[in-house]
Amino acid sequence: MNRTAEKVLGIIGLVFTALGVIASIFGAVLFSMFSSNPDFRTEMEMEFYSDPTMTPADIDIIFNIFDGIGGFIWLGVIFLVISLVLTIIGLVNIWKNKNPKLAGIMFILGGLTGGILSLTSILLYIAGILCLTKKQTTVYQDDQIITDTPPEDGGMRPL
Repeated sequence: MNRTAEKVLGIIGLVFTALGVIASIFGAVLFSMFSSNPDFRTEMEMEFYSDPTMTPADIDIIFNIFDGIGGFIWLGVIFLVISLVLTIIGLVNIWKNKNPKLAGIMFILGGLTGGILSLTSILLYIAGILCLTKKQTTVYQDDQIITDTPPEDGGMRPL
């Protein structure tokens, strides 16, 4: 069976996920560099203390939130790497029409871990749904049922 659409959507999803991994790692490293830099932190503290509406408790809360954001960024990186691995597994399983059901499940799980409603996840959802819903066509020829998928030896086989 021809699975070109699933392959193309999976490859595009793989490329977008890889770019997302690279960008999120870059963002996480940049964020951690800024948050650990003492000069940057004191500059921010001075800016906050110059505001008369800010109390020291508010400033502490802001810095605690700022520290927590770094952990969430790294959690996002981990989920994107998981999505990348699941997409690769899906592509390997769909490539020679080995196991399209498993590929569809991997594409959908890759879309879920890559971001619920991102462009990448939508492409992976479409590829997964196509993998799960396409059925093999059967052709009747000379009182034999012939499937669209050729056997391993290259000849036609009756079911």
